Amino acid sequence: QVQLVESGGGLVQAGGSLRLSCAASGRNFASHAMGWFRQAPGKTREFVAGINWNGGSTGYAPSVKGRFTISRDHAKNTVYLQMNSLNPGDTAVYYCAADLTYAGASYYSTEASEYEYWGQGTQVTVTS
Repeated sequence: QVQLVESGGGLVQAGGSLRLSCAASGRNFASHAMGWFRQAPGKTREFVAGINWNGGSTGYAPSVKGRFTISRDHAKNTVYLQMNSLNPGDTAVYYCAADLTYAGASYYSTEASEYEYWGQGTQVTVTS
């Protein structure tokens, strides 16, 4: 059974940091792009960060660029999202996702519809 399991969410004060992890099991996603998305109450799910299969291409939503960093560890079949300088606007459920459309692609998608597998999400709450 293919699973993506996020962890590392929690409650943090503004200006603080969290590191989210997304561990994959059931298959190896090393050849595929991965992404992080988030959904705040009453809002649609939005792209946060993406990484291609080998980490050579990464990208971020304008609202998190310069504060968040996406990375991956093939040996652990895990993707990370380091989040620094958090603010209350970052409060949301964060989801990781895997895009199986192409193997070895040089890019990642910013569209949620392109991702086939999703984790259950982890809550991040930032207080002021």
